[in-house]
Amino acid sequence: MKSIQRRLSLGLVGVLLLVGLVLAQTSLWLFDLGLRRYLADGLRSEAELLLSALVRGPGGIQLDEQRLNPAHQAPYSGRYFLIDLGEETWRSRSLWDAELALPSGKGLAEGLLTGPGGQQLLAWRGDYRRFGRNVKIVVAQDYTPLLESFRRVQWIGIGLGAGALLLILALQRLTVRRALRPLEDVRQQIAQLQEGQRNELDTQVPLELVPLVGQVNHLLAHTEDTLRRSRNALGNLGHALKTPLAVLVSLEHRDELRDHADLRATLAEQLDQIQQRLARELGRARLAGEALPGAHFDCDSELPTLFNTLSLIHGSELDLDWDVQPGLRLPWDREDLLELLGNLLDNACKWAETQVLLGIARTTEGYRLCIDDDGPGIPEVHRHAVLERGTRLDEQVAGHGLGLGIVRDIIEAWGGSLRLDASPLGGLRVLVDLPAPRR
Repeated sequence: MKSIQRRLSLGLVGVLLLVGLVLAQTSLWLFDLGLRRYLADGLRSEAELLLSALVRGPGGIQLDEQRLNPAHQAPYSGRYFLIDLGEETWRSRSLWDAELALPSGKGLAEGLLTGPGGQQLLAWRGDYRRFGRNVKIVVAQDYTPLLESFRRVQWIGIGLGAGALLLILALQRLTVRRALRPLEDVRQQIAQLQEGQRNELDTQVPLELVPLVGQVNHLLAHTEDTLRRSRNALGNLGHALKTPLAVLVSLEHRDELRDHADLRATLAEQLDQIQQRLARELGRARLAGEALPGAHFDCDSELPTLFNTLSLIHGSELDLDWDVQPGLRLPWDREDLLELLGNLLDNACKWAETQVLLGIARTTEGYRLCIDDDGPGIPEVHRHAVLERGTRLDEQVAGHGLGLGIVRDIIEAWGGSLRLDASPLGGLRVLVDLPAPRR
């Protein structure tokens, strides 16, 4: 969601900056163009006034200074004129010792002319005929104050635009966050699905998310139904095979086979392999429960029941205890963890003399399960052989068994690892490291 917000914010900033700059520059350009045209009308009127100030005198054409704008008399006043009659030229006193360039064409001069003291002049030229002579009149006005006003307006516009942009971004982020909140709710519900806190997504969602939620719920229901039917089919197959296997096992002990020791040994071995294989495959099938959300393992509620059962099986003389942080929940299927812990703890109880201790703790990468007993243990030289690839964990090595092969299957299915070590209690320590499931 943060990535979407970032992309939307960057896209909005880019669009607003581009549009704002274009609009601001276009508005200033249009305003400047209109102002120049407005001032050009005033300059033309001033040129016509100067034309009317040309009168006949005793010495020929003269300029009647009584008709001049007083601003033309003050030095560097920002109002200037130049009258060119060919042989004679009149300049306004406001020019003082500065020169005023004659624009090349009639009308408003292109660009601004350089005036006295670095002034930027807006100039207008008119060509007339007076008393039979050609007259060129150039009038100019200082445009620098208006340029400075434009700059101030630009800075004010930049400040206002930046403030408006920040306000728009804040409102946009608020709007996007509120618009994406239903997606965040759906994400949290999916996380709750994985943790086993719910079985489906809420259908009270915005109209745009109804198809998505409906498809997810339909997929969950379909997958759950498919797994349920597969489990039932495998369970039925297992129960169906148990009776023929029991018959075959009973035939093994019949008197007719007493004289066939080799045949009885082979038959017993094969039947034992079939039983183990059947139990392992049924257990593997149940591991498919991780594909769907299920009840996760709540240590506070599950461990007391598990240890009470172990105490009933192995006798109350064993000291069974656990060291687990209150409120700890393991994010895996409850049934799988009961089988995993049940097998390991049952094996520890079989070989323990007086004490069995279970420890469960969070680690930086996931969880660690530690089972200690004070039994005979396994010599260090034999521990590696127990965990070698291809060695079943339910085989007995150096007088110590480690339960069913399903234990290894569960750990491998979760991407974990199993390690054997010497226990501080004097027996065997079984360490199981399980990485946290990916969400």
